[in-house]
Amino acid sequence: MTTLEFDNISIARQLFGFHNTHLEKIAKRFKITIHSRGGSVTLSGPAPEVRQVHSLLTQLYLLFKEKIPMEPGDLDAAIALIKKDPDARLETLFMHMVYTTARNKPIRPRSLNQVKYVKAIETKDILFAIGPAGTGKTYLAMAMAVAAFARGDVRKIILTRPAVEAGEALGFLPGDLAEKINPYLRPLYDALYDMLEFEKARTYIEQEIIEIAPIAFMRGRTLNNAFIILDEAQNTTSQ
Repeated sequence: MTTLEFDNISIARQLFGFHNTHLEKIAKRFKITIHSRGGSVTLSGPAPEVRQVHSLLTQLYLLFKEKIPMEPGDLDAAIALIKKDPDARLETLFMHMVYTTARNKPIRPRSLNQVKYVKAIETKDILFAIGPAGTGKTYLAMAMAVAAFARGDVRKIILTRPAVEAGEALGFLPGDLAEKINPYLRPLYDALYDMLEFEKARTYIEQEIIEIAPIAFMRGRTLNNAFIILDEAQNTTSQ
């Protein structure tokens, strides 16, 4: 059995969660027992898991103390990191801020692989990212692009993707050109509007500071001082 004492009860309550919901989740994931009283917690269970939870709670408390903003899902990310590597440092995730949206939502990596991805974007001119759908490749790249533009590192953002799957043709799709390609570009618009105020994003698009277009429209373009994201690149062809 191990006891942890936290010197600031107010911060400890944030750590424990409303009605101890955070502690309950941690106890369930690590299969140990956690009892709280005031600003202290008692951990009971197998020694390896108790050590992991001790490290997790200690590090999370320090992050709360530093007023690092925590978003829904951050606790799950922290748990996953400590379970994978008991010696991991949580600040690797939570203090690597990529961008803060117009709604004051922090965008940052949620896994060590995402940290590596963001660092690679920061240091490389060209980067190929391969991974399953839903792992944050496009979203994080978009955040990096918007952050680079906000800092003045680039003058344009180009967001492009194939308008159709490999082997398909636009001519077989219904509607005019805009109606044909818009559904394929919608994920890029959704991510952009999540990061910028709607009117500001629309203004940038109208002024062609931000361009969202099928890759077929990029042929022959000269793109200087731009942050370019090619989404769904596996569907591109040599034609």
